[in-house]
Amino acid sequence: MKLTTLEAVGRALAGAEVSYLVAGGVAVNAHGHQRLTHDLDLVLHLAPDNVRRAIRALEGLGYRPMIPVDAAEFANPERRREWISARNMQVFSLVSENHRETTVDLFVTEPFDYATEYQAALVAEVAPGVEMRFVRLQALIEMKEASGRPLDLDDARQLKWIADRVEEERDLDDAPD
Repeated sequence: MKLTTLEAVGRALAGAEVSYLVAGGVAVNAHGHQRLTHDLDLVLHLAPDNVRRAIRALEGLGYRPMIPVDAAEFANPERRREWISARNMQVFSLVSENHRETTVDLFVTEPFDYATEYQAALVAEVAPGVEMRFVRLQALIEMKEASGRPLDLDDARQLKWIADRVEEERDLDDAPD
């Protein structure tokens, strides 16, 4: 993934006032375990207006669905339920001729209490003037473990190690002198 793509997506979503959280490999990197990733996993707040703004922003970057449907259908909760039921869909994948190296995957459900996670998210600047919100460490570990895929389980193991180090440092900082 190119940093320019991450920056472009971050700017587009911010400009459209989209509520989202970055998950997946990019969030793994943000939390300190560096690994290669080719997609950008986003958990959108699935309110229809928010989803429509997200789709328009991503379309502005040339993104279109990988499957032969109108991207606007993603804003329809009934349509998403149908895709989950009929296709066992977990993410709605978008590709772009302008950003060939990066697929954007939108979760078809909110895998956690969105409002709680949004408030607890890690906020980090990915480029000058471009901040993104990342799923908090513990939620990311839980998502990775739930997937059961070998790479995700390895990510979870690495992230747990990082979480343990952070906790140890916090304990040392709180210890009396």
